Amino acid sequence: MAELGDLAADLVAIPTENPPGGESPAAGFVHEWFLETGIDAELIAEPDPDRLQVGARVGPADPAGDTVVLNGHLDVVPADDPDAWSVDPYGGIVENGRLYGRGSADMKTGLALAMLVARDLAPAIRDGDRSGAIVVHAAMGEETADPGTRTLLERGYDGDVGIVLEPTNFRVATSTKGLAVYRVTIHGEASHASQPDAGVNAIDGARAVLEAIDDYDADLRSRDDSLCGGAFATATEMEAGTGSNLAVIPDRATLVLDRRVLPGEDVAAVDAEVEALLDAVDVPGATVEATRIQTYASSEIPVDHPIATALRDRSIDAVGATGERAPDGDVAAAGPDLAAPWGMEAATDARNFVNDAGIPAVTWGPGDLDQAHTVDESIALADAAIARDVLEAVVDDWIA
Repeated sequence: MAELGDLAADLVAIPTENPPGGESPAAGFVHEWFLETGIDAELIAEPDPDRLQVGARVGPADPAGDTVVLNGHLDVVPADDPDAWSVDPYGGIVENGRLYGRGSADMKTGLALAMLVARDLAPAIRDGDRSGAIVVHAAMGEETADPGTRTLLERGYDGDVGIVLEPTNFRVATSTKGLAVYRVTIHGEASHASQPDAGVNAIDGARAVLEAIDDYDADLRSRDDSLCGGAFATATEMEAGTGSNLAVIPDRATLVLDRRVLPGEDVAAVDAEVEALLDAVDVPGATVEATRIQTYASSEIPVDHPIATALRDRSIDAVGATGERAPDGDVAAAGPDLAAPWGMEAATDARNFVNDAGIPAVTWGPGDLDQAHTVDESIALADAAIARDVLEAVVDDWIA
């Protein structure tokens, strides 16, 4: 457990906030670590030469057996105000069996797992005792839908199955929800605030748009749910009247619409829904337009795919069917049924495997997703140690 905790802490201690995207120092660390352990690794300068990522491989590019891809991302969301944290968000601090810091749960501990499992199984692969191979991704840009993982797959760091090591508390996600994010702009006409009727207040237009989004969200919630839960439409940002005189009727307002996309939904169809929604907004003198600015596709594989079954069975053997485990772990009482089919409400890079490369992939790992993106983010190292054993056993079986 100490080795895993130390490696994860070293990764946490390298700030890789995205935005703006500072993955290169951590990519250099991971690359050097692989080289020192005798594993072939490459620094990849695509898709952004200022934001390096790493692809590593144990075994031949075309092995007789299967190749398992272990996927982790280097970037983390910003820690924001460090004074709001009780610890240094980039201190890599371990207290009472938990590793604290930005990225501890999401997902530098998962990346550390991938690195150690690849190293530990390397001798058996090199000696010919295993017919398969292992690929490890240390990807850039996951937090902002950049094509880091997709680029690694295109560069040949692919395989037969993928495991995306996000914090799922040992649950196996065979589907992930996607999202489409739109910047909505309402154009009005400026006038002096003492003569409001002489202009068209863009804020009035924004009010009508927000009401339409509320109606759209209610409709989405009435649709059939998937394993990932329901679809939603939510306004997450708004701006109007800033940067001008306080006595001016604003001629422009912008807001951000977050539309969660279920497996089976087509993003082009979602675009059409949003366009129809905004076309129906009627504010005399105002116009409304929207541009999709970020997209995470949803993903889905059969719930009984062998890689899902293998991880499910090993996880249940390790922590119990409802996640019971030692008091220093993340779950002290009975949790969700690990044997039940499940999908993630969040988007992950599993979509790049399933949709772009045609590779079946699941999302699985230690730690609680509720810790992701939070102040004082942390993970129980006892859980991480259990996950290391589970992952190593599953990968070892697969490449044998």
